[in-house]
Amino acid sequence: MPKLTPKIILEGTRLTFKTDIAFALNEHPRIVGPRKYKYHSPLISAEWCTFTNFPWGRGPINFEPQEESLAMETYSTWARMFELQRYYSWIVDRFHLSTRAYQLTTHKKDYDFHWLEERLMPLGFHIVFLTRTAESFEAARAERLKVSGNPSQYDNLDVFIEEQELMRRLVRESMLPIFELDISNNTVETATEHIADWMESTGGLYMDDPAEK
Repeated sequence: MPKLTPKIILEGTRLTFKTDIAFALNEHPRIVGPRKYKYHSPLISAEWCTFTNFPWGRGPINFEPQEESLAMETYSTWARMFELQRYYSWIVDRFHLSTRAYQLTTHKKDYDFHWLEERLMPLGFHIVFLTRTAESFEAARAERLKVSGNPSQYDNLDVFIEEQELMRRLVRESMLPIFELDISNNTVETATEHIADWMESTGGLYMDDPAEK
């Protein structure tokens, strides 16, 4: 069978199970192939707090204005890494659209990531926009509080509902293939099956590269 090389960016506000779905996709036989043993499979996130030396700090999403060049260089470096290693699967848990949403809300500045999407598109990147109904956030919060190390971030659910609407607009502006998936009543397993179906239907599971045949 052809080599599986899916590239999926999971976007959405908090409490949409992005990270759980990312890990599940990274072990899903329809996404990365059947596995009889564990081996390295890349999963990255722009949500990592890599710019500060303390927990719950800043990174490529919630950077301060003086860290703009650092954030943009980080995205450029990731893009180059993807280009150099295009024949592999990449699962990304939050990326540039999350940055746009945060920076618009917090610093009233909209970053143009057209340059980044122009580099991601030839590599076959697809965006899955995970959403939930407003009334379903409460149950999702109750579930998350069982394991969260920073529960105070979930105090105000209105913030997530508003961010979701902003992200919906930003997703529509993307030039990459988009799949909006409502996970209000779905399990992680159901969500991954829907994503696998969509990736298969769009041809996003493989690289179309005649030169490599």
